[in-house]
Amino acid sequence: MVDVGCVNPSSNCNINGNQESPKKPKDKKMKKKKKRGGSKKKMTVEQALAFKAVNEWVYLDQQLVVDDFDFGVQKTVMMRRDKVVFELHSHSKSSDGFLSPSKLVERAHGNGVKVLALTDHDTMSGIPEATEAARRFGIKIIPGVEISTIFSPRNPEAEEPVHILAYYSSGGPARFDELERFLAKIRDGRYLRAKEMVLKLNKLKLPLKWEHVTRIAGKGVAPGRLHVARAMVEAGYVENLKQAFARYLYDGGPAYSTGNEPLPEEAVQLICETGGVAVLAHPWALKNPVAIIQRLKDAGLHGMEVYRSDGKLAVYSDLADAYGLLKLGGSDYHGRGGNSESALGSVSLPAVALHDFLKVARPIWYRAIKNIFERYAEEPSDSNLARITKFGGTKILKGNSSMSCGKDLIDRCLSLWLTTEEGQTCDLEAIKTKLSYVKINQGGIHVPIERN
Repeated sequence: MVDVGCVNPSSNCNINGNQESPKKPKDKKMKKKKKRGGSKKKMTVEQALAFKAVNEWVYLDQQLVVDDFDFGVQKTVMMRRDKVVFELHSHSKSSDGFLSPSKLVERAHGNGVKVLALTDHDTMSGIPEATEAARRFGIKIIPGVEISTIFSPRNPEAEEPVHILAYYSSGGPARFDELERFLAKIRDGRYLRAKEMVLKLNKLKLPLKWEHVTRIAGKGVAPGRLHVARAMVEAGYVENLKQAFARYLYDGGPAYSTGNEPLPEEAVQLICETGGVAVLAHPWALKNPVAIIQRLKDAGLHGMEVYRSDGKLAVYSDLADAYGLLKLGGSDYHGRGGNSESALGSVSLPAVALHDFLKVARPIWYRAIKNIFERYAEEPSDSNLARITKFGGTKILKGNSSMSCGKDLIDRCLSLWLTTEEGQTCDLEAIKTKLSYVKINQGGIHVPIERN
């Protein structure tokens, strides 16, 4: 969560963007009481600039025309926003969450979230639905994924699961097919892993049925530990999910099993190669975080989760500083309900941390977007057009009857995804020129335009 309403450090605004009344002389008793309770500090220049930059990026595609006339001329202005909430770690039914992607977006809207990263386990299949739903609520979607890996040091007994978050531009991964093949192998392993867990539970005199687990997971969803745990609760073998994990499914537990997970450094390298930002998820769950962070930093890791709903964890903040990593965080929301889960959008992220994230992410995302358009310019096929609209949303094509050629398509995408400055580079202008001769009709079919 970040407040962005106050961007003038010289104004009487506090850190939450609220207007403070002029200071008045107070007696000693009042001064002492205020000191005990603590006072909200004014923003520094760095915080003010960060607020402004984050705010501009969040509302990049939501510039509004309002009835503001100056001598009869209507002006386009940015509506003032007071607060922006980022949620950078969430799950839907596409993996082990309880809500559909559209319901998750609706829940995010209800909680005041303005930027939502959907980071399902080992799949990006929920992103298109989330993006379409986000249109109705004015939410920006960061296409993401949480990749399951296994850290394998020289000592086999020290192996442990490591999860890597990947954050992509609105256009998605630059080489989606390559990433999808990588994720598909992991998902295949999740099926084998879940079956092995069921077999182990059966040997422990808990006759859980495989069909029960797959029914909970849903059609086409690779089952995970949470699906097994939910089946155990429904079958009456444990009282709740916490008990299922504490007794049987914890890392190294009697019913725990590994699947076909790659090494974490392989995942980090592929994220970097496909135009994503790689972030270590929940390092506090690791047994040997220092060795893992060292290896992943060498592989190209950009950041790590440091913030939770209960605040910043100092030891991991120090680790991030030591290795020059971004400091991020999210609720890891699954929608299971109850007091054991942090609410969606409950992690308060400082504006400076978010600004640092965007400063690293935006050049990476720009290169990925350029790569996607270059492929389309080289081969303006329906499949390459589908890659552009897959994560960016069909709103790119819907309602755009004036869009007649590939250049119009790029102009539309760039207005949604990049700033004016980012979208006017020589490389992108060359791609636009090339696509001026490719016609797009309403059916999405590409027809060459004859050159004069």
